Amino acid sequence: MQPIDLPKPVRALAVLLCAMAVLPAQALTLEQALSQAQQAPLLKASAAGVQAAEQARIPAAALPDPQLRLGLQNVPIESDDRLRLNREPMTMQMVGLMQEMPSRAKREAWQQQADAALGSAHAAAHYQAQSIAAQTAAAWLRSWASTQRLALFPALIKENQLLDKAVQARLASGQGVSAERLVPRQQLALLQEQQDALQAQLRQNQAQLSRWLGQPASRLTGDWPSWPVARQTYRQALLSHPALQSAGAQTREAEANVALAVAEKTPDWSWEVAYQNRDPAFGDMVSLQVSMDLPLFIGSRQGPRIAAEQARLSQTQAQRDDLRLQLQAELEQGLAELERLQLAVRRSEQTMLPLAAQRAKLALADYRGGQGSLSEVIAARSEHIEAQLRDIDLREQRALANAALFFAFDPSQQTAMEGQP
Repeated sequence: MQPIDLPKPVRALAVLLCAMAVLPAQALTLEQALSQAQQAPLLKASAAGVQAAEQARIPAAALPDPQLRLGLQNVPIESDDRLRLNREPMTMQMVGLMQEMPSRAKREAWQQQADAALGSAHAAAHYQAQSIAAQTAAAWLRSWASTQRLALFPALIKENQLLDKAVQARLASGQGVSAERLVPRQQLALLQEQQDALQAQLRQNQAQLSRWLGQPASRLTGDWPSWPVARQTYRQALLSHPALQSAGAQTREAEANVALAVAEKTPDWSWEVAYQNRDPAFGDMVSLQVSMDLPLFIGSRQGPRIAAEQARLSQTQAQRDDLRLQLQAELEQGLAELERLQLAVRRSEQTMLPLAAQRAKLALADYRGGQGSLSEVIAARSEHIEAQLRDIDLREQRALANAALFFAFDPSQQTAMEGQP
């Protein structure tokens, strides 16, 4: 079969596509992940909510639209003149204009409600941005921890091969029992099973990270991040926490609802002007009318409504106070947990890991020298593997605790997120 002679542009495109297919995916740093997460659909939804509140605020205190009124008045329905428009002096064709005039207090309350709704939308957008940044960082850190765990296994499998050679050499020298020949293969199977579980965990963590990036996140690069922990600064910035800002906006909405309920005691009024056309024999007429509400039953109508809104305001204020105490407790608990994890990582790095590595090395040396047992080697190797995995677990937990504090309480992050939609 003769090869197909493609045009040069098509060949060039094919070569380019093949090259792109074999290129590895670009590695993703934590900073890049946080930057990409700023385009998350939830942030666009928050921006749309802010825009909607801004537009709704414009006509909040405006007068209602005037009403055009058309009608027939005093049309006879009996005698020979029924339904005739030119026999009865009071029969008129009417065209009029009516305008409702809500009280100034009510219109100011409407404006206060719209301002509070806009503030609530801004606070919700701020809170959403903080939440997405924190969740993106957590997803990246969990994915990074999974890659670090998996990175241990090539060396572990190589160590297992060395163990296999040691077992074979001992058996060849006439020491040990034949069943020991199978132990390295069993250990390899266990390592592969553990590796498969970690691969699945990595894919799950990457899927969660992709949820915020809007695209697959297959490869990560970087190192364990470390954000500065300013304890006193965090405590001072507690009142600026996005959750408290959102609760404060809800309190302002409740205050606006109270103001509107109080404004219901102030009567509204309306005016109407009408032109009434009659038969030319009788002459046309003009009417002017003013109407006004009469809030005569304040004790049974407006009063209970005001009391209800005031109770809701008290409820909102108490919930905000409880939230402040909850965040304060979370801050102190987070600081204590981070301090514990910092000590644990230092102890793991300086003591636990070196001792476990040394024990595994000595156990293998004793076994090769004919002094130790294979079970001691397996126990020491297992302890060394667990120590390495535990070290990564501790680093992951420390980074997650650090990120949770940083994105929730650091003033620089709160200021930066104020510029988000």
